[in-house]
Amino acid sequence: MPRLLLLFTLLLLTAPLLAASPWDLPRQGHEGSREITVYRSESCGCCKGWIDHLRAHGFEVTDVLRDDVGPTKQQLGLPSELASCHTAVIDGYVVEGHVPADDIKRLVAEKPDLAGIAVPGMPVGPPGMEMGARKDPFAVIGYDREGQVAPYRQYWQY
Repeated sequence: MPRLLLLFTLLLLTAPLLAASPWDLPRQGHEGSREITVYRSESCGCCKGWIDHLRAHGFEVTDVLRDDVGPTKQQLGLPSELASCHTAVIDGYVVEGHVPADDIKRLVAEKPDLAGIAVPGMPVGPPGMEMGARKDPFAVIGYDREGQVAPYRQYWQY
């Protein structure tokens, strides 16, 4: 019996190290909505990876497939320079691209006067865009309803 207890304890201690991605380890608690709607193309593999990341953080994802996500981005008022491959909505905020789940948790908890946050383009390294050891620096950009932008969080070393 002590051997079984030891094995169980080792599994508990090492489980976080076995996460599919380092992004799957939560660093921030979750207050606020867990329901998020993601608009994406069916053929996009990185979008699926990002949705898996959200689910690993406890979000309840509604996955909406579109032939063209462009009109949805326009309808939601996303500035074109912030565009990426997928668009999500949570608590009235737009979340564009490969934004880490902890930044979304912060957004819904703090409720800043923003229209949304975005990781423009498709940098290597954020959730859903992992490619081995390569990690490009990237920023999560906040923007307001007038299109003014400002850094929300920056990732230089992560």
